[in-house]
Amino acid sequence: MDPEKINYQSKKIVSNKPLLFFIVAIFLFATTLRTPITIVGPIISFIREGLGISNVLAGFLTTIPLLAFAVISPFAPRLARRFGMEWTLFYSVILLCAGVVLRSVGITSLLVIGTVLIGIAIAFGNVLIPGYFKLKFPLHIGLLTGIYTVSMNISSGIAAGFSYSIAQYAGWQIALGFSVILGVLTLLIWVPLLRTSKVDMQIPKTTNKPKKMWRHPLAWAIAAAMGLQSFLFYCCAAWIPEIYVSQGLDAASAGWMVSVMQFAQIPMTFLIPILAGKMTSQRPIVVFFTTCYIIGFSGMLFEWTSFAVLWMIFLGFAGGASFGLVLMLFNLRTTTAFEAAELSGFAQSIGYLVAAIGPVLFGFVHDVTESWFVPLTLFVVISVLLFFASFASAKNRTI
Repeated sequence: MDPEKINYQSKKIVSNKPLLFFIVAIFLFATTLRTPITIVGPIISFIREGLGISNVLAGFLTTIPLLAFAVISPFAPRLARRFGMEWTLFYSVILLCAGVVLRSVGITSLLVIGTVLIGIAIAFGNVLIPGYFKLKFPLHIGLLTGIYTVSMNISSGIAAGFSYSIAQYAGWQIALGFSVILGVLTLLIWVPLLRTSKVDMQIPKTTNKPKKMWRHPLAWAIAAAMGLQSFLFYCCAAWIPEIYVSQGLDAASAGWMVSVMQFAQIPMTFLIPILAGKMTSQRPIVVFFTTCYIIGFSGMLFEWTSFAVLWMIFLGFAGGASFGLVLMLFNLRTTTAFEAAELSGFAQSIGYLVAAIGPVLFGFVHDVTESWFVPLTLFVVISVLLFFASFASAKNRTI
């Protein structure tokens, strides 16, 4: 073989090492962003009985992190510019580990405090990661977004599936606390990133002042898409086990339905960001995931429980595609990484405020109507609203 060709190939491999290491770090970081939340739904009955708390407080265990997302998201880009992107994300994982430990002690007050800390910590990752990709490896945004979302779904799917069994045999405290292992692993792999060249978060002097996102209709459309798809995801994570138990499934099988939904998201969360980055308009993706949502929720609405796995696959395709697209919109609808971070913060603040209403509203409607028919109909209505918000956001333009 030509020596020059060998030398070229070796240089190519070396040049890819930073990207490969970054992928591993992002993969582990992403495992911490959903797992602490999705494990709650399947074991909510253990927590409620173990601490003697009300159904309202039990429902808020899913809502509290979403409220924290809404409050913290606008401040995340500013703190990252002050302390640095890498250090801010590193500190957020430390905060998350502390929250997981506190939440698992078995005291009601610490359960609430720990849940708040988890929400604050996850908010930083949610907001900063899209802009981080654009700053660190701007030519690989679609690939990194796909890997990032796939990692979230794999870890949260496994956690949701096994959390009930862990709570049954080892106690709900262990089930809530085992995700701290993912946090510790993330910290260990993140340390080398603190020693390498860091991204510059300072706004260049040649750049205009940061845009006020609330003045742009497109930003509001993206925020609505973010909120509505999050509304659907967190309602599903919190209540699907209960719905399927009411339709005749045992608790363990009902918990695994959330896992099936999570695993079905994996191909979509990997492919959609890559496809979206190559498309002029992303509206065909919007039509695809809306169709999947309608099919999945209709199957649940009419209680065709014998096909439960099929409905979860459709909902997984829909959730993965809608989430993967909205993450890419932060980059596709802005011209700089700084705008991407600002749009991410704005959209996630508004979006998670909308999403926070979901689990509580869903449970309230169920209590009032004493059935799951109206709440499941609400799922279909939200899916239609998500279609309109996403369709408007998917047009090829920038803020």
